[in-house]
Amino acid sequence: MARRNGRVALICAATFFGMVGAAYAAVPLYKLFCQVTGFDGTVRKAEVAPTRILDRKVTIRFDANIRELPWKFQTMQASQDVRIGDTGLAFFKVTNPTDKPITGRALYNVVPESAGPYFQKLECFCFTSQTIQPHQTVEFPVVYFVDPQFADDPETKGKNEITLSYTFFPAVDDGKGKTGQVAAATTPRIVEPLGGAPSRGL
Repeated sequence: MARRNGRVALICAATFFGMVGAAYAAVPLYKLFCQVTGFDGTVRKAEVAPTRILDRKVTIRFDANIRELPWKFQTMQASQDVRIGDTGLAFFKVTNPTDKPITGRALYNVVPESAGPYFQKLECFCFTSQTIQPHQTVEFPVVYFVDPQFADDPETKGKNEITLSYTFFPAVDDGKGKTGQVAAATTPRIVEPLGGAPSRGL
């Protein structure tokens, strides 16, 4: 009887730790799933631009948001008209008006959600922690394209506008006093360094 109870306790403990591990893994796995599939309007990461460029154009609108950060975050362009399959370049600008360095992390999505599998980026400042120094302004480039299959999908065939939306959140501490300050997948351009003096850029 004691042996059976011990076996039950062992199974319960294994189940508990398995569930805890699954909970910790859920967020990165979900993020990876969304990036691979474009699910829920998530922009996919691409390695190379398409070789086929269509004559049809789509309008890409840009949106910038802040959550629980004192930064000023804005798009450098309201919209761009790009040919499907062609590469576009957009800039987002962040200013830290405070007297201390602050680290944030950007997440993104596209609207309509059906465009998620086809709106892909070659360079992006998302999913990596970005530390902006006091009174510093930084511009982040985004290199993107709309996959030519966008024109063939019945759910997106008649759509001519896509909105790319970024939201900056405070970077989450990893429990070791660090905020995961990893180099971004693209090179930011410092517009105003410490003290607000103009810079020659990077």
